[in-house]
Amino acid sequence: MKTLKELQQEVLDNKRKHGFNTTDVAKEFCYLYGEVAEAYDAYYKQKDSLPEELADAAIFLLGISEILGVDLYEEIVKKMEINSHRKYKFTSDGNPVKEWSLKGVANTPYILYIKLWRFNIYEW
Repeated sequence: MKTLKELQQEVLDNKRKHGFNTTDVAKEFCYLYGEVAEAYDAYYKQKDSLPEELADAAIFLLGISEILGVDLYEEIVKKMEINSHRKYKFTSDGNPVKEWSLKGVANTPYILYIKLWRFNIYEW
C-alpha cells in the first residue's frame, strides 16, 4: 500500500505528465472547491458517483499539498492531536463551536460568536 506522501508525488507527476497546471495554486484551490461541490451534489442527489467525486476532491488536495511542499500526512496527524484536546461550546441549536484562546483579548468567545454571526453560521 502506498503512503500518503507517495500519493501526493504521484498526483503531481500525473499532472506534469498530462500538462496540467502545477504552478497556479489559486486555480488549484478553485478546482478543489469545484470537486467538493460535485461531491456534495452527488451526495445530495444520492448518485452512485459519490465515491469517485470524493476521490477527485482528495486528489486535488493531495496535488496542492505536493505543489506547496506540505507533508499532508504529518499535518493531519498534528491537527488530529490538536482537535482531540480542543474545547467546544454549543450554540442554542446544539451546534458545536470551538473556543479560541486569543491571549490578551478579553471576551474571546464573544469575538468568535460575532465572527460566526457575521457569516450566518451562528444565530443569536
